[in-house]
Amino acid sequence: MKLKKIILNNIRSYEKQEIEFPDGPTLLSGDIGSGKTSVLLGVEFALFGLQPGQKGSSLLRNGKNSGGVVLNFEIDGKEIIVERTLKRGKSVSQDYCSIFIDGEKREISVMELKNIVLELLNYPKEFSKRQNTLYKFTVYTPQEEMKQIILQDSETRMNTLRHIFGIDKYKKIIENTSLLASKLREERRIKEGIIYGLEEDKINLLSKESELEEKNYNLLSVEKEFFLRTEDRKKIQEEKEKISEKIEEKTKIKQEIEKTKIMILNKHELNSNNLKNIEQIKIQIRELSNLKFDETDILKLEEEISFKKDERENINENLLKISIQINSLNVKNVEGEDIKNRINHIENCPTCLQKVDASYKNNIFSKIEFEISENMKKIKSWSLEKENFLGKTKNINNEILILEKKLQELNILKIKFQGIEEKKIQIGEIEKFNLIFRREIETLNLQIENFNRFLDDLKKFDDISEEKKIAFEEALKQERVVEIKVAELKKEIQVFSKQIEELKERIGKAEEMKKQLLYIIELESWLSGKFMFLISFIEKNIMVKLKSEFSNFFSEWFSMLVSDTFEVRINDDFTPAIGQQDYEVDYSYLSGGERTAIALAYRLALIQVINSLLSNIKTKDIIILDEPTDGFSSQQLDKMRDVLSQLNVNQLIIVSHEQKIEGFVENVIKFKKENRITRIDL
Repeated sequence: MKLKKIILNNIRSYEKQEIEFPDGPTLLSGDIGSGKTSVLLGVEFALFGLQPGQKGSSLLRNGKNSGGVVLNFEIDGKEIIVERTLKRGKSVSQDYCSIFIDGEKREISVMELKNIVLELLNYPKEFSKRQNTLYKFTVYTPQEEMKQIILQDSETRMNTLRHIFGIDKYKKIIENTSLLASKLREERRIKEGIIYGLEEDKINLLSKESELEEKNYNLLSVEKEFFLRTEDRKKIQEEKEKISEKIEEKTKIKQEIEKTKIMILNKHELNSNNLKNIEQIKIQIRELSNLKFDETDILKLEEEISFKKDERENINENLLKISIQINSLNVKNVEGEDIKNRINHIENCPTCLQKVDASYKNNIFSKIEFEISENMKKIKSWSLEKENFLGKTKNINNEILILEKKLQELNILKIKFQGIEEKKIQIGEIEKFNLIFRREIETLNLQIENFNRFLDDLKKFDDISEEKKIAFEEALKQERVVEIKVAELKKEIQVFSKQIEELKERIGKAEEMKKQLLYIIELESWLSGKFMFLISFIEKNIMVKLKSEFSNFFSEWFSMLVSDTFEVRINDDFTPAIGQQDYEVDYSYLSGGERTAIALAYRLALIQVINSLLSNIKTKDIIILDEPTDGFSSQQLDKMRDVLSQLNVNQLIIVSHEQKIEGFVENVIKFKKENRITRIDL
């Protein structure tokens, strides 16, 4: 990984600043508080976002509502640009995230961007859900934080180092194994409780199987009895059904007799009605024969009605002509009034444009009023004539109505005279029907006599039917009693069979659980006695090896920074041990420069060990040192040249206010703060 450029927008003391990182060792120089460390915090924020417990307000410039960081870096020849922004609301939170890889830009969420960056850096996946600890311990750790790590209690420091070295999994394995062993012991107690009654269940199973066999034998006997009872009931039922057929046949014959009697009554009634009809028709014939009818009277009436209608048509034509004349005169009067109204409002003649005087208007008004008066006289005359014609029309309509009523009566009389012959024919037809009815009545009476003879033969089955009914009910009762016995035995057998199956299943499960119990006992014994010891042994050996390697690196780096009067090493809990002339010196009694040397050596040794363990991570060629020489003497500062030359990394960034460091690097970027705003001092 190689940092190329960062743009800070409203980050801490920066408003808008672009910083390029050149090749070779680079020093970020400036007074204390000039904003050098803010650049490193901006790099960390761009890569990983806000860390747990870190507030956005610690990055966003005071008084600004938004800000952000754009970081340009390179991994394996790929150019990558990451952008993150902050936004102030009720609190300061991350707002926008994007990543640009080889010309393709993606806008994604905060966690997605962090996961992509970790993947690009080739960090192990277990670091995705934690703080960016690996980055802090391999790339950038403020010197004061490293001193705090050294001063931590041994358990906290060991847990942190286990995580960084990637061997905290052994501790987790031991913890999980202990938890698993506890669960196995609990499972063992449960299974022992379940199989406690296994032998008693086996004895109970034998007893129930014997009892089931006896019940099956009894069932065969009862089923045989049930079969015989069923056959008896079926035989009686067949006899009962045959007798029921005879009874049903008797009922049908009675119904047929009743139907036949009804038919005879209907025939008698029809015959009687026909005789009455004949008598009525004869009376009608005699009445019509006494009436006088002349067909010429109809023709005379039709001619008179036609004449009256013609007369009415002539009157209607005259009425129409009079109405037209009256309407025409009314229209002329309306037009005359309209002309008077228009002339009354005219001041100048529309043709010659001369003024129209009152005398001229009065002449015209007099002429129009004369014409209107004459028209009104004519309208009155025509209206009187119209009333006369309307009266004549009303009289003619009444006369036509009277004549048409007389014509209708004559036509009805004509139709009645024409029906006399038809009525005579109708009488003959009715008499023929009455003859047929009398013959059908005789036939139906004979049919009733035959039905009565059949009924006499079927009466004996009434008593037999009652006897068979009683016998059938008794047979059915006996059959049901035996059927209930069969059902009860089958239910008992079913219950016993289910109990036996449940016992067998329980015994089978208990036997299987017995095997599982033996396996659990063996597994719990192996986990507690052998596996946990083996994992502890592996972890111990790895930690011994790491401690030895770490101690050697630590001693080498420290010896480059401090005189040979000190002897340093790393204890088993990775605490620095400092010896001087056969006695151990407590860390708190060291000078500020010596404590800084301890922290720097500790950090450089840690970087070497981690990069050796995790050889594929993409941050092994970059180191950022923040105030690594705080408290150093002039002689120690001179030794920093040797330390920096031994680091052998592609990109080294140092933050320091020591001017002497400028002679140890190829590039110097100077910062200055004016009016609370940091800028690059060109």
